[in-house]
Amino acid sequence: MSDPGPRRAPSLDEFAALAEQAFAGLPEAFRSLTGDVIFRVEEFAEVEVLEELGIEDPFELSGLYQGVDLSRRSVLDPSPHPSMVFLYRRPILDEWAERGDVTLLELVTHVLVHEIGHHFGLSDDDIDAIEAE
Repeated sequence: MSDPGPRRAPSLDEFAALAEQAFAGLPEAFRSLTGDVIFRVEEFAEVEVLEELGIEDPFELSGLYQGVDLSRRSVLDPSPHPSMVFLYRRPILDEWAERGDVTLLELVTHVLVHEIGHHFGLSDDDIDAIEAE
C-alpha cells in the first residue's frame, strides 16, 4: 500500500498494511534481527498502559515496545512472553497532520524503528543520538 496522502486518514487495516510496508522497507539485516517480535496496530494504547507509564493524554503515545529486550535475555531464563511492538494509529495520524513535513509512511517507519530500537535494548537517548547522526 502506498502512502494515502493528505486527503484522508487510512483505516486501521490500511494503517496496518502501511506498517507492513514500512517494515518491509527496512534493511534485511535490521529486519532479521527483530526475530519473533509481534507487531500490532491499535487506535490508542490501553488505559492501563497509559496509567502505568504516567501518560494522561493518549495522543502522547504513538508507539510502545513490550517485552524483554535482547540485551537482557538469557538462555537460562524461562521463555519470556513474545516481544511486541505497538503502533497507535490515532496519535501517529495526529502527529502526521500537525507536522506536515513528512509522509505518513516516513512517520510510521520512524515510530517502528524507534520501538524496534527498544527491542534491541536501546534507550530513548540512544535512539535519539542515532537519529541525530
